[in-house]
This record gives sequence, structure tokens and C-alpha cells, in this order.
Amino acid sequence: MNRMSPEQADAYRRPALDALGEDDPVVVQDTEPELWRRLVDQAGAHLRTRPEPGEWSVLECLGHMCDSELITSARYRWILSEGEPPLVGFDQDAWAARLDHAEDDPTTLLDYFGVLRRANVVLWRRTSVAARGRIGIHAERGPESFELLFRLQAGHGRLHRAQAERALAQVRRPRPVG
Repeated sequence: MNRMSPEQADAYRRPALDALGEDDPVVVQDTEPELWRRLVDQAGAHLRTRPEPGEWSVLECLGHMCDSELITSARYRWILSEGEPPLVGFDQDAWAARLDHAEDDPTTLLDYFGVLRRANVVLWRRTSVAARGRIGIHAERGPESFELLFRLQAGHGRLHRAQAERALAQVRRPRPVG
């Protein structure tokens, strides 16, 4: 993996931070598991339907959020436990394909995401403000603090839930005949 320039890293982070805005990342992350449950319920028969080849279905978006929450869980704990640890990146498309999220059980993914998310929010709440400033060195983006990662994860969830909502809207649209 190649290291980004500081400007590239900021550009990568910007959409997630913009999606979070001034909202409290704890509140955003606390409510997200229930929002995913509702979206999965709304998707019904369209849960596994991709809007276009190469685009993720609602279920694949949820699977990605599980992967991301798992990786982020480890990053938080490395940052809090070690001195400026290296933080490995991951290829989200490879994970989604090789872990076959298209075939996952939605209830299992929802439960998994909920447990991971609750554990991470609890960790945040019991971590001192000073410790939230501890950093790890991301393989691609460079130095990132626990606080920055926590804010990124809140915005990241919003981005992928919006992606899943767009996918669902697109697959529900009547297709032209002929």
C-alpha cells in the first residue's frame, strides 16, 4: 500500500467528516445499528439485489460496515494500548467479495455489527479525553488519533447507509421494457 500525501489523506477523510458535520459521533454511532435494522427490513426481497454490476447491494453495504467496524475496533485498541502503532489498511472490495457478503445472513450481520459498535462506543465513553488524542500510523494515511478515527467511523457509516439507501431506491425503480 502506498502512503498518501497529507493533502491526499485529508481529501480521503473529508467526505466522512463532512457526512458527520457537527453532530456528536457518539449519538450517530449509538443509533446506527437500529437504522441498519430498519433499512434491512425495508429492503425485503431486494436485500441482495445489486443496483448495477460491480455496485454493492444493501446487504453488501452492511457486510462492509461489519468489516470496517472490526478493523476499526482493532485500530482503536492498538492506539490506546501501544505507542504509535502501525495501522494496516484493507481492501474493502476484496473483503466484500472474498467474504461473500452477498450471501451472508442479514440477522447475523446486524447482530455482529451491533455488538461491535456497542463495544466501541463503550470504549470511547470510558476513554479519557487525553487518551483520545493518542495516535497510530495508518499505512496509507499517516498519523491518525483515536478521536479522528472515531469521528471518521461515524461519518463513514452515514456514507455507506446512504449508499445502501440509493441502491435500494434504484432496484425498486421500475425498469424500462424493451
